[in-house]
Amino acid sequence: MANNRLILSPKKKEDRKVAVATLVGTTVEWYDFFIYSNAVALIFGPLFFDPLAQDNAFLGQIIGFATVGISFFFRPLGAMVAGTLGDKLGRKSMMVATLILMGLATVLIGLLPTYQTIGIWAPILLVLLRIVQGFSAGGEWGGAALMAVEHAPANRRGWYGGFPQVGVPLGMLTATGVLAIVHAISGDAFNTWGWRVPFLFSIVMIAIGMFIRLGVAESPIFEEVSKDADQLRLPIVQMFKYNGKQLVQGALAFMGNGVVGYMITGGFILAYTSGPNGMGLDGNKMLNIITLASASWIVTTLFAAWISDRIGRVRTFQIGFVLNLVWVFPLFMLINTGEWSNIMLGVLPLTIGLGLTYGPQSAMFAEIFPARVRYSGAGLAYAIGAILGGAFSPLISTFLYGKFGTSTAISIYLFTFTAIGLIAVSTIKDRTGLPLGKEANDIPGNAQLEAAVAAQKVSGTPATFEHGAGY
Repeated sequence: MANNRLILSPKKKEDRKVAVATLVGTTVEWYDFFIYSNAVALIFGPLFFDPLAQDNAFLGQIIGFATVGISFFFRPLGAMVAGTLGDKLGRKSMMVATLILMGLATVLIGLLPTYQTIGIWAPILLVLLRIVQGFSAGGEWGGAALMAVEHAPANRRGWYGGFPQVGVPLGMLTATGVLAIVHAISGDAFNTWGWRVPFLFSIVMIAIGMFIRLGVAESPIFEEVSKDADQLRLPIVQMFKYNGKQLVQGALAFMGNGVVGYMITGGFILAYTSGPNGMGLDGNKMLNIITLASASWIVTTLFAAWISDRIGRVRTFQIGFVLNLVWVFPLFMLINTGEWSNIMLGVLPLTIGLGLTYGPQSAMFAEIFPARVRYSGAGLAYAIGAILGGAFSPLISTFLYGKFGTSTAISIYLFTFTAIGLIAVSTIKDRTGLPLGKEANDIPGNAQLEAAVAAQKVSGTPATFEHGAGY
């Protein structure tokens, strides 16, 4: 009971519902997203891609990981569409829409015939559905993050913003857990029908997520700014005009997290150890380790969200990045031994740095963008960072290992991008606990945006680019 009070604080009932809604909805969304990455590592190669590279099975795996990455290019599009609508129509409607879209794509993947049945159309349709997943993921995060943060008290934004962040490792835990259970139960049948079950299970997950998300109220900060008769026609245009620097800073900061995180979430470590061209280790045991890592990531993410309210977002990020820089070399040294205890010792500490660079993210991104363009800015920074850091990190790592024959090349790659993330986040002005509404003139671009809207109201005429309304 005491722990529940700590998590939810003495907030009103509606705020409790928001915390739960962002957690559950994001978990469902990312369960759908991650189940694909794990399936690529374990089974999608021979079912969908290997016939495209019959003389080189390794190439089939590379093609599979390429489909993991290609969806990331559609995240910015999803972020721009959802961001524009979310800044004009509200955060809640976009949370619901993206959840439905992701769920439909996931279920259809579970129903998709393989290459043996319909030939080249199998990988084509699979890629198209993966693109839909990427579009949805790009729009999802911003809505969930802002709903949590904008409902939170100023001194607990990090903690509340940690709930949608936890949804990502919890989604991965659920995905790997379900996949491991189905893999164990179905046995040899996993390659025929067993792999479809985790995708079809998404129907249940979506129903739960929809029920919870439809019952929450809109963000109070959005309601405040939306009372103006004249709003920005295209908020994303003004975001680029006034907050380009913050967009780059946020994107590079998330890149530093994603490049390491997608070693786990993108399926690379699973493929490296247990895939058709990997070390030949038991895939089910490796899924269990990744599931345990997901649980550890949840704990470290919540801790990071909590501590960021006390020491600041930037400082929390910096500590996490330094830990990742230190660990990317021992990680593969331990994995390469092939001993399960060493593999676990290599993977689990990685989740500490990941949690510290992920837990404060919702709050930090919300605090550096003005309210009127916040969904556009935060969502797009997240989406671009995912492309730069996560989209092709499994593919690049697979290529580097194939090219140089050593995991050291992978560690150097991870170290370099993590260092860039550390430099980027160190340039961000920490606004931990400071105002988020229309009055927050210390947020870059906020004063200009409010002046533009005020000018529109006084003139009573639609504003143009020259007058600063941005449409």
